[in-house]
Amino acid sequence: MIKMLKRYLIAGILVWAPIWITLLFIKFFVNIFDDFITLLPKAYQPDTLIGFHVPGLGVLFTILLVTFTGVLVTNFVGKRIVAFGEALLDKIPLVRSIYSGVKKVLQTILTSGDMSFRKVLLVEYPRKGIWSIAFQTSNDSLSKAEQLTGKTMVTVFVPTTPNPTSGYLIIVPHEDIIELDINIDAAIKMVISLGVILPQQKK
Repeated sequence: MIKMLKRYLIAGILVWAPIWITLLFIKFFVNIFDDFITLLPKAYQPDTLIGFHVPGLGVLFTILLVTFTGVLVTNFVGKRIVAFGEALLDKIPLVRSIYSGVKKVLQTILTSGDMSFRKVLLVEYPRKGIWSIAFQTSNDSLSKAEQLTGKTMVTVFVPTTPNPTSGYLIIVPHEDIIELDINIDAAIKMVISLGVILPQQKK
């Protein structure tokens, strides 16, 4: 009887926990985006105009603001404005480091092409005999490292679990890696799930 109740309890948790956590994340981000409305003058904020608060309007406002910014910075004048602003930030030591790092990370995540993960790999890390899931981050050769080692070197990101946004950047010889025939999304799901969700080979 107790085992049966335990099984039902676990089954219920597996249904409700993902829903609850997802709703918490949605609420968290909606609240953050709603705060962007405060950038508008008080007289033009939706709460003032319609007389009551509508959750989620901040999301719409943020999307419109970001899209408008994207349109602006893709033309000549916008590019000059961004370049001028970045030149100012580049003169402030701490701000320069933070801004540069955040921008490069976002470019890596959002930009397709040479700045995205290339392949899913297995590497012996953190020591011989222990293998870790990793991602090849670039196809560019590391000429200086290759001159020093006499080997073809590969830039590899080893993610932590269950948070794959942190991890370790390591440089390993190409001969010491194993390429896996699985896609990036499947490998990330495996990392997030602590290995519970195993990827299938690409067809």
